[in-house]
Amino acid sequence: MPSIRIVVCAKEVPDPDAVNSYAVAGRLEIGDDGKTLTQTAIPRLMNAYDEQAIEAALRLRDAGAECRIDVVTAGRDAASLLRHAAALGADEIAAIDVDASAIDYHVAARLLAAYIETTGGADLVLCGRQASDDDQGVVPALIGERLGMPLITVARDVQLADGSAVRVTRVTPDGDEVVEAACPAVVTVSSELGPPRYPTARQTMAARKKQATVLSPGELGVGDEEMAPRVELVRQFVPEIHGNCEMVTGETAVEQAANLIAAFRESGVLS
Repeated sequence: MPSIRIVVCAKEVPDPDAVNSYAVAGRLEIGDDGKTLTQTAIPRLMNAYDEQAIEAALRLRDAGAECRIDVVTAGRDAASLLRHAAALGADEIAAIDVDASAIDYHVAARLLAAYIETTGGADLVLCGRQASDDDQGVVPALIGERLGMPLITVARDVQLADGSAVRVTRVTPDGDEVVEAACPAVVTVSSELGPPRYPTARQTMAARKKQATVLSPGELGVGDEEMAPRVELVRQFVPEIHGNCEMVTGETAVEQAANLIAAFRESGVLS
């Protein structure tokens, strides 16, 4: 089987667990601009779905595929994300020098597609099914459209078939679905793939010495007019949640159950 190039697109996001902890405690706040969080203590890390996309690439290598795995991100200050990618086993790591908060998914897809095109193309592009900060999940589709590649979504297993096609097990509401597409192709990876591996201490130390390639939009052939976002974040806010609790009383469990059924009927939940 000839050597293939796999490009994994990754994004840095706020730690969802930390965000949830602040939200549960009622301390998640939006700044005066109405767009950004004020909590500077929330760490930023690789989007979990993108980490599973890297895991999918590594499993192809483990299965005997001769491949080069490149990880790319659109955004500055992504050293931690790229070091983690290198520690996991990425052969090359790259960052596109843009302010990630100033671009939308159209621009992100344009930049990522331009990186793939200008650096020799790819036989397989792997992405997380969506990012945990905005849950849009449209960047992979836009990359596929720009590169003229077929798109397969929500993969829980990715295999190479005969070296020229990719066989994907998709997760659907009706059960698993196995599909094939000719390479090059774009595949989005879901959490059903399973937990990604952890890098060893040696891999983590070695990753610190790995230098990332940093490219500007101009070096990728993306002009200023193409950097203008089509979708603008106007405002985000933390909704107020009002909870109501009504206690069901009764001397025995049977009486409590009867009173609960009666309350359901009175409210119209049961007829």
